[in-house]
Formats: sequence, C-alpha cells, structure tokens
Amino acid sequence: MRIAVTGSTGLIGSALVRSLLADGHEVVRLVRQRSRTGVQPDGSVGVGWHPQLMQIDRAGLHGVEAVVHLAGAGVGDRRWTEAYRQEIRDSRVLGTETLAAALADLKEPPRVLVSGSAVGFYGQTGDRVIDEEAPPGDDFLARVCVEWEAATRPAEQAGVRVAHARTGLVLSADGGAGARLFPLFRLGLGGRLGDGKQYWSVISLADEVAALRYLIDTPELSGPFNLAGPEPVTNGELTELIGRALGRPTLFAVPEFALKAVLGEMAVEVVGSHRAIPARLLAAGFRFRHPTAAEAVRAAV
Repeated sequence: MRIAVTGSTGLIGSALVRSLLADGHEVVRLVRQRSRTGVQPDGSVGVGWHPQLMQIDRAGLHGVEAVVHLAGAGVGDRRWTEAYRQEIRDSRVLGTETLAAALADLKEPPRVLVSGSAVGFYGQTGDRVIDEEAPPGDDFLARVCVEWEAATRPAEQAGVRVAHARTGLVLSADGGAGARLFPLFRLGLGGRLGDGKQYWSVISLADEVAALRYLIDTPELSGPFNLAGPEPVTNGELTELIGRALGRPTLFAVPEFALKAVLGEMAVEVVGSHRAIPARLLAAGFRFRHPTAAEAVRAAV
C-alpha cells in the first residue's frame, strides 16, 4: 500500500514509518525541508509541503491509498507565549485544512485519512472516566482539537473515510515526555508533579503505532478514537511505576506553584486530569500489547 505520513520525523511518526517500511509498504513523507524531498536512504519518498503557507505538492500524492496526519508544533516544547499558542493552533488547523483540501482535489482520493488529535479534546475532566461520547472541553487545547478535527471536513465530503486519533501520553524513552522524565528518575530526582492526583491516559509507543495501523486497515472505522491504554493512572501512580521499573527512589515532588513559575500556562496541562479510555478501539476488537500502565512503563524503559 502507498501511505503518506506527515510528522514523520517525530516520535510517533518515526516509529510508524519504520513499521510500515518493515512490512513492505511504500511510504511518502510530507516534508518541509527541500533537502528531504525525493528518495530517502530508508526507501521512503519525500514530498514537499508547507502547511502554514497552505502549500503542498499535490502531484506527489498521486496513488496514495492512505494518509496518516501527525504534524503539529510540540505542545511541551516551549512556554505558551501568545505567539506560540498561535503556532500550536495554526500548525494543526492550517496543516489539516491544507492536506484535506489537497486530498479532496485528487482525481482518486485515498481511501482513508487517519488524522491526529488528542485526549485534550475533552478539557480537564478530573477523575471522571470519559470515552469518545464525551463532549469537548473549553480550554485552549480543547478548542484547538475541535478546530483540528473539523478541518478534515473537505476530505470527508470527498468520500474519504476519516478517523481522528485522540492520543494520550505516549510512553517512550526515545522522545516525548518519557525522554525528559526518565533521565531524572535514573538520577533519583523523579517525583510526582503537583499533588499527583491528576489522571494521565498513557499508551506505549508500540500500541500507538499498532492502533494507527488498525485504523488504516479496518474499513468500517471512522470518527474519533481514544488512543490511550484501557487503564488510566494518576501521576502519583505513574511516578511509582517508573521508579520501580528503573529501581530508583521517587521522593521528590514538584509543587504546582513551581510548575507554573517554570512552565507558565502550560502547567495547566501538566497538573490537569484526563481519564480517557479507548472504548471504541476495544469495541472494534483492537488488542493492546501493553494494556496496563505498568506494562507500558516497562516497555518504555
């Protein structure tokens, strides 16, 4: 199958591309750097696009049967200044609008678009268990997610099956939050964030990739899907699991006021709570390789 991937150099995108290539699929990477266009050393093909300028090489999408859209500015990469908030929003919404319009304009659109989203769609939900039927929240990231998902509409109207992958916290030592947390834990400096009572919906990198591929390969699946393990845990519980897996103490705690001083508005997400479960994936028959947080942590470390 010829599959296009945006965000292919990120944690999830890199792992997905490796998995697809290993199984003999042809991968088209949508890339912004001109130096990365053309045939790549791993056999994938780079095709140019510039999402925030709403530009894309539509000829490079010819023959694509599936698209996985993961591109977006990192939520935890910088403090949320007004300019960076706009970048977080535009990188997702404008990029999705650009891609969806290009797919709709193809003579033969792909069969499926798996488009990234996040459990942040639901806003802060405390200890309440939420599935895909829950309404959207009203904080910054929730509003971004609503716009992000709505931006796929041109592709849907052109007959493309669209699945929204509402991803939780992907655990891996190679990138994302794990790449920042695990070194601290190895030094014995790990600990809970805030009071540790906030729920985090975690998923192993292997299960994230498998779920994305399941959404590609299962023709009856469309709409939102929570890509998170079946058992969300609190930050305090996750802290203990990581410490236990690494054989290190977890005595430290970072108070909420300190997080706000260092992270600014982004601290709301760190101490916020998302107790999302993958109800629709489970109902569709998807089986997690690492269904518990403990298994996901062990896989990551």
